[in-house]
Amino acid sequence: MSVSKLLKRIVAPELSNKEMKALKTVDDVAAHLHDYTHGINSDPLLALAITISALIHDVDHRGVANSRLIVEEPAMAAKYRNESVAEQNSLDIAWDILMSNDFSELRRCLFPTDAELMRFRQLLVNVVLATDIMDKKLNGLRKQRWERAFSEDKDHGLNETDLRATIVIEHIIQASDVSHTMQHWHIYRKWNERLFREVYKGYVDGRLDHDPSSNWYKGELGFFDFYIIPLAKKLKDCGVFGVSSDEYLGYAQANRHEWEERGEELVSQMLANAKNEFGVSDD
Repeated sequence: MSVSKLLKRIVAPELSNKEMKALKTVDDVAAHLHDYTHGINSDPLLALAITISALIHDVDHRGVANSRLIVEEPAMAAKYRNESVAEQNSLDIAWDILMSNDFSELRRCLFPTDAELMRFRQLLVNVVLATDIMDKKLNGLRKQRWERAFSEDKDHGLNETDLRATIVIEHIIQASDVSHTMQHWHIYRKWNERLFREVYKGYVDGRLDHDPSSNWYKGELGFFDFYIIPLAKKLKDCGVFGVSSDEYLGYAQANRHEWEERGEELVSQMLANAKNEFGVSDD
């Protein structure tokens, strides 16, 4: 489930005959679609920012979480004040490439004005930072924005569309970042094992203090319960993905159930495979 696939699945609203008759012109239809999708379908610069963010958000990833990266790379951590270190590093590397002379003609084509370039950068920063799901401060801010944007008993004010667009954008990139959990079981298994292998390699190399296999089973259950399934429900609640959101939620719940039944056995298999790959003995 890529970013482009999610963007394509933003649907037009279902309108009654009466509502259709009220939309008398093409401009009326466009305005209604703009409002329904919180402006996302009407904003090519935003679509570009989301797509580029998906491509760059793990640039120069070091194979460990931010908490470990701060220990291993103190200069990098200091540069970014210990906040979203990997994500900010990816942003800087990608931005420096985009701003190089090699891409001057591309920039002139994509961003005719400085204002558009700066808006693109701001969108890029916001979207990439949304992939840092371990930062409590950022998560708290996202939760507050969701409550402000989608609570039915609050006055959203004049910026309701912008606020809702921000929330939907964040959830698009987050869902894409963990999309294996919301797809068929064999897709989930494939990428879950690849992640396990990466983390276990960190343990073998002495970069992690504990064997990840000891908590992998319970950790995945918690990940489904406290992040994946709530995220899938929010994709449904924001209202712009139509029946596709039911598909995402259904797969997430089915994978959670399957993992609960088979996860412990699978962790044992993944551990054996990883030990064999990295030459780790059982002695």
